Amino acid sequence: VQLQAFGGGSVQPGESLRLSCAASGFALEYYGIGWFRQAPGKEREGISCIRTSGVDYSNSVRGRFTGSRDNAKRTVYLQMNNLQPEDTAVYYCNSQGQWGQGTLVTVSS
Repeated sequence: VQLQAFGGGSVQPGESLRLSCAASGFALEYYGIGWFRQAPGKEREGISCIRTSGVDYSNSVRGRFTGSRDNAKRTVYLQMNNLQPEDTAVYYCNSQGQWGQGTLVTVSS
């Protein structure tokens, strides 16, 4: 199982980013992928679970973030809209207990 998150960057409040998590070494279509984030000085937080059918969100991102998957491309996505400074964190994807390398999102004016 290998996962690689990418797509982070620096944006201003109210802007959007789309994160991607590329999966390899397993059949993505049979597994869920979790998105997590860890802000400076805080514990890692689960924010979305992209299940094989359906997506769950934490209260902190529901209505602003949208998860999706493209099994043919072996990739899951996290569309993040209306980003706020409190969304600043390193974002990770996880499946079957394996963590991908994180990608940094910085939201600042």
